[in-house]
Amino acid sequence: MFKASNGEEIFIIDAHIALWDGSKENQLNIHGEQFISCFYDYHKNLSPKEYWWPKDEFVKYSPEKLVNDVFMEGYVDMAIFQPVFLKEFYKNGFGNFDANEELSKKYPNRFICNGTFDPRHGERGLEKLEENKEKYNWQGVKLYTADWYGNSKGYKLSDDWSKRYLEKCQELGIRNIHIHKGPTITPLNRDAFDVADVDDAASCFPELNFIVEHVGLPRLEDFCWIATQEKNVYAGLAVAIALIHDRPRYFAHIISELLYWLDEDRIIFGSDYAIWEPKWIIEKFLEFELPEDIQEETGVTFDLEVKKKILAGNAARLYNIDIEKQKEKLKNCQLSKRIA
Repeated sequence: MFKASNGEEIFIIDAHIALWDGSKENQLNIHGEQFISCFYDYHKNLSPKEYWWPKDEFVKYSPEKLVNDVFMEGYVDMAIFQPVFLKEFYKNGFGNFDANEELSKKYPNRFICNGTFDPRHGERGLEKLEENKEKYNWQGVKLYTADWYGNSKGYKLSDDWSKRYLEKCQELGIRNIHIHKGPTITPLNRDAFDVADVDDAASCFPELNFIVEHVGLPRLEDFCWIATQEKNVYAGLAVAIALIHDRPRYFAHIISELLYWLDEDRIIFGSDYAIWEPKWIIEKFLEFELPEDIQEETGVTFDLEVKKKILAGNAARLYNIDIEKQKEKLKNCQLSKRIA
């Protein structure tokens, strides 16, 4: 919870966090080292210096460090895990469903654990998706369309197999489809993260919500033109919001374009922890004001009410969270007692 200058307590849902293992012991090949090193470059290039981590801690951090950084220090009330496979780079995968689930059980009502799938796994993968829904009760999935699988270096949401998996998600009640459509990470291919295929998927599956993580960067304009016509497409601010420190005017351009084309009801906060910590991002976001010339050109509103929707209200709607009831649930939990 963040306490505003007017005394108001602001509920926050971080819709994009991860608990990963990029350690040497888990790396399958040079690509595992390339990937986590690229993450670390993003971390250092955009974080304030006082938030830089040592690399040996960054590659694999403890669950309790996550809890401290996100909840104890970071103002966050609830967080959503967005795991990815990357099993061509890491022996046990980069993310781990069971580790996420274990932390969720340790701290009830604090986490939502999403999953993932790869449509290139065919029939076997469809069966596994059903099993995982039964086991973990996923409300959403995080897709990495540039992930490697055998000789394939990516897939599209418009592929036939992708559509079969999306049909299965619809059938199982997995309504929130988060897709990485943003900056590439070494050694993945930039074009495999192109946002264009979201258009067809959103049209074919109007009952699903497509949360485009990283707002399509560097293809922001393409994303906005898709999202303005597909009302089930949402903007996930992870990565984009981290520009608020080192590139504030660029962030002002991004957020004003999103507000202009999508409106404030389809923009969702995510810190992308552990690339960045939510504490400094949330502080800067709540203080941030649009430059006068950008505000005049776009005519958008970016006040506290809009920021509150972005920080929690919009994600709460997608995940059926009643914020006032959730506050009551969390009031006497072990983390709230530690924070107090």
